[in-house]
Amino acid sequence: MPRESLSESPSQRAQSAAAMRADLPRIDSNALLRGYNLLLIDHAGDRYILRMTRNNKLILTK
Repeated sequence: MPRESLSESPSQRAQSAAAMRADLPRIDSNALLRGYNLLLIDHAGDRYILRMTRNNKLILTK
């Protein structure tokens, strides 16, 4: 039996994912970074670094 017949079609999954993303809270990266290119994040006892690259990409490392 084809896999699609057992679950949602790919287009139904994409629509469901889009609906979920629309309800998620959003924050602009500029509001997080506040003019810096580095941000320390403490989470569950670990420290992470959110860094903005020269190419305006975000990298999260532990």
